[in-house]
Amino acid sequence: MSTPSSSSFEHAPRTLRDWYAIAADWARTDGATWIYVFKALLAAFLTLLIAMRLEMSQPRTAMATAFIVMQPQSGAVLAKSFYRFCGTLIGLVATLTFVGLFAQQPELFMMALAIWVGICTAGAARNRNFRSYGFLLAGYTAALIGLPAAQAPDGAFLSALTRASEVSLGVACAGIVSALVFPQHTGEQMRTTVRARFAAFAEYVSAAFAGHTDRTYIEQANARFLVDIVGFEAMRSLIQFEGPDARQRTGKLSRLNSEFMTASTRFHALHQLMQRLYDAGATEAISAIEPYFKEIAPLLTKSGERAHSAADAQDTAGQLEAYQATLPRRVREQRAAFENRPDFPLLEFDTASELLYRFVDDMLKYARTYGSLASAEAKPRERWIEHFEPKTNHIATLLAGVRGAIVMGVLSWFWLRTAWPSGTMLVSVAAAVCALASSSPNPTRTSYQMGIGIALSVVAGFIAEFGVYPHIDGFVMLCVALTPFLAFGVYLSTRRGLAGYGAGYLIFFCTLAGPDNVINYDPSSFMNDGIALVMSTIVAAIAFAVLLPPATPWLRNYLFADMRRQVLMACHGGLERVRSRFESGTRDLAFQAHSLAEDEPEVRRDTLRWLLAVLEVGNAIIDLRQELAMLPRDPRYAATMPWRKTVAKTREAITSLFSRPDAQRLDAALAATGDAIAAVQQTLVAFEPPRDERRQLQRILSHLHFIRSALLDPQSPLESFVGKTRRPAAAQPSGEHHAS
Repeated sequence: MSTPSSSSFEHAPRTLRDWYAIAADWARTDGATWIYVFKALLAAFLTLLIAMRLEMSQPRTAMATAFIVMQPQSGAVLAKSFYRFCGTLIGLVATLTFVGLFAQQPELFMMALAIWVGICTAGAARNRNFRSYGFLLAGYTAALIGLPAAQAPDGAFLSALTRASEVSLGVACAGIVSALVFPQHTGEQMRTTVRARFAAFAEYVSAAFAGHTDRTYIEQANARFLVDIVGFEAMRSLIQFEGPDARQRTGKLSRLNSEFMTASTRFHALHQLMQRLYDAGATEAISAIEPYFKEIAPLLTKSGERAHSAADAQDTAGQLEAYQATLPRRVREQRAAFENRPDFPLLEFDTASELLYRFVDDMLKYARTYGSLASAEAKPRERWIEHFEPKTNHIATLLAGVRGAIVMGVLSWFWLRTAWPSGTMLVSVAAAVCALASSSPNPTRTSYQMGIGIALSVVAGFIAEFGVYPHIDGFVMLCVALTPFLAFGVYLSTRRGLAGYGAGYLIFFCTLAGPDNVINYDPSSFMNDGIALVMSTIVAAIAFAVLLPPATPWLRNYLFADMRRQVLMACHGGLERVRSRFESGTRDLAFQAHSLAEDEPEVRRDTLRWLLAVLEVGNAIIDLRQELAMLPRDPRYAATMPWRKTVAKTREAITSLFSRPDAQRLDAALAATGDAIAAVQQTLVAFEPPRDERRQLQRILSHLHFIRSALLDPQSPLESFVGKTRRPAAAQPSGEHHAS
């Protein structure tokens, strides 16, 4: 019997369900892009119409503002609008101050303005997301309004009010259109992100426990989690602008991100410890602890399927809770069978089981918090806030400010010497490009892309102003004529890798050729402004490429040093919220270094290696410090006891190692950790503490042993220093093994 060919299936009539699926797929992809293009154009034209009706002096400024603050999600529009408005007001206050103080001394005025722009550029580099945009506008507005106002001080206040009204109009129209026309909420995107991350992590855990991972897979998974954690925090900062319900959940979402960081770090530590046991040939310890791992993977599923939704996470939390209730008793019973065997590696077994306890507990908390998102009922858990604290290198921030001030100073000097009519455009746009590029991962590329986009806007603006405007009449025809020019820029801004071109084209097309109530056809002035725009971007790009460019190894080395210094905070910082501060700061620094090395896979690999090494050691030290802080008030546990002093020396040695890693400091850290292990073991043998206190001492011993094994990890970046010295044995150090 003949079988139907593939072509017959291709030409089979489509059902209504097929067409619905095709339409839904288009709406999620290209459809969403074109809906955003439509909304952006609608907001811009609405702004332009109102500005012209109110006879504002520069409707093009209001229209450009609408494009600048427009984003696909309503929360992002409101957040960007808020920071733009605040930055504009601060910039206006700075403008009036400088004009009042230095209106008669142009050199002093330009010097003060350059310093102000440098400060704002440093703020834009230090703060990311839309907070940096507020700093950008504070500097750009002072330059844009202050330069013309300095030439006519009598009109400075009126010019500031006009600027504020134009910005306010653009912000209001963008917000209204975003909220009412095909609204898209950041909360929906966040739900998709949370669901995908929970499923991906559960799959990663199951694959790792089943032995289906290699080093490449682990690095890719951790790189993906790193980007997700920082991106999640950026989204969380936006949803609070979407309404009271969203603001009520920000605490829970912050906790969810914090618990995911802890769970992923704990799992990596457990997985790496088992890998080190495999490498060391500790088959007995592996055989004893490995069966528990195989029991965890089924708990992360619902009816055999991977958990995705918040409701699925509730079921996962229930299974993990039941498993956690029986796990300690089972491990203790198994451990009792090994205590009288001097050849059994009891210390490795205890360390692995302690990490297993903590991973199950952290995973349970993560699943509970995710599961609680399925309920709209307000709970105390939602009011618990654990902040994500980003970290930025202070030297990079300072250099960004100095670079911006230098660019402003050079261009201001050029303008004062040449009296170029478009000098105000030259200086103000350079301030904007410097601040905007400083907050991006690759400032040189961003300024280059904006320069190309600006060059395109000069060509398109010339065609629009001198080839189209004279032949149209009325607002409707004006919108029709502007649509292809503006839609091209909006579409470019939605494409990954082309957003810089789109931003440069769209914003400065409005600046050059945006229509006013009375259009002044002056080709020479237009070309002067166009040259000033392109020249300002070229100077900014040269500054980023020449004045300590951020993409060079110096910044990467500083970021690595800052990342290592996070271990110092773990060793000596206050215990309150130390883990969340340590986790978030370390991951944020790693994210910055990872973003700088977009085309350097080896550097990205080194970034992940340092990230994982810092997280492993730092979290183990925090666990150690917390156990020490919870010891009873007993003279045998006092900080002055010899064994406590030996543990304190370990922290000092770890601090020295991660401050300036070298072979000698690594040897000292290994020796100090080995001495501390031996001292705690001797303390366990010297007296018979109660059962709970004995378990505390055993946990302290496990944390010390894990730190030592992490320092000896052959996949750690510290491995290069081990090879230069006598390599210590990876097995447990001399001394009595764990007493029960």
